Amino acid sequence: MTAPARTRTSAELIRAEAPVLAHNYHPLPVVVARAEGTWVEDVEGRRYLDMLAGYSALNFGHRNPVLIEAAHRQLDRLTLTSRAFHNDQLAHFAASLAGLTGLDMVLPMNTGAEAVESAVKVARKWAYEVKGVAPDQATIVVAADNFHGRTTTIVSFSTDETARSGFGPFTPGFRIVPYNDLAALEAAVDETTAAVLIEPIQGEAGVVIPDDGYLAGVRELTSRAGCLFVADEIQSGLGRTGTTLAVDHEGVVPDMLLLGKALGGGIVPVSAVVARRDVLGVLRPGEHGSTFGGNPLAAAVGSAVVELLETGEFQRRAAELGMVLEGGLKGLVGRGVDGFRSRGLWAGVDIDPAIGTGREISEGLMREGILVKDTHGSTIRLAPPLTITADELRSALAALEKVVTQGV
Repeated sequence: MTAPARTRTSAELIRAEAPVLAHNYHPLPVVVARAEGTWVEDVEGRRYLDMLAGYSALNFGHRNPVLIEAAHRQLDRLTLTSRAFHNDQLAHFAASLAGLTGLDMVLPMNTGAEAVESAVKVARKWAYEVKGVAPDQATIVVAADNFHGRTTTIVSFSTDETARSGFGPFTPGFRIVPYNDLAALEAAVDETTAAVLIEPIQGEAGVVIPDDGYLAGVRELTSRAGCLFVADEIQSGLGRTGTTLAVDHEGVVPDMLLLGKALGGGIVPVSAVVARRDVLGVLRPGEHGSTFGGNPLAAAVGSAVVELLETGEFQRRAAELGMVLEGGLKGLVGRGVDGFRSRGLWAGVDIDPAIGTGREISEGLMREGILVKDTHGSTIRLAPPLTITADELRSALAALEKVVTQGV
């Protein structure tokens, strides 16, 4: 009789990755084996409160029962057809997502980067066919310190040298202006401009929130200039900031909206370009596609995500618990925290560099049973599942207070 295989330890599993995995990540030394709600558990059974939520991919918590049930139900029927055929889930998904966002049409894809790449193509096609820009002359204006993905075209307009260095030559056709600067944006827009592509809140940059009126100013400027406003809400959207979309805080509607991460419920990769009919209408058969985009499993899960958001419960939770988060962080300013920016259940926290780097703070919090992620020096990001309780949130803040006041 064969003896059961011994479960490998976290240290053994981490060592096993090194020779066989590309080293494009530097994760914290925790090996997650199980998860439920806001909690994850490693292979040794240690529990951690997840304060990152897969960069907002897990807005509704790990293994949300409503979403798991939708996935199971679809797994028993049909998972993939490719878009060579229709499937019985896609129409409902597209209609419900368009309705949630107040736009007309949906282009389903898989990853956030695919949604951004798709939007670039659509904006250029629109510029040539609708605006009348000369062939191959269309430009897209973007913001410095952006993060829209890591494909070759996207890193072409990144200002992060880690993302760019060694990956050229780069795709032309982009103009970079400072974020939150309407005057610079206006100066960059001209008759060749197909679109302005921005994050309503810059996540990777440290949850950078623009001044009140900036998004409304972008909307007014693009409308006046006759170009598209493309809002990348892949991290900021779907309840994270206390509203369905971050642009809702200023009551503006973009021409194209990019969604991903939470749209797949933490179960499958789902992304989408949602836009006006006259914008997405420039695509014709054969000009763009994806084997897995709009697959029935993804559509079923995406539809269930939309149904959760239609209740408004998660938006309300993010807004209400966001006040708890903001209040707790205010109490740490000057006590190991230099400053922070927060909206809803999303915060970028600048740690006093004398206390430690963002990585060191993240490791200290890990030892306290809290999982977060650093970005740019001594900044950490907090983005818990929207299912977190007030008590869980306060326990995470207490752990942060301990780490920044007692040292790592």
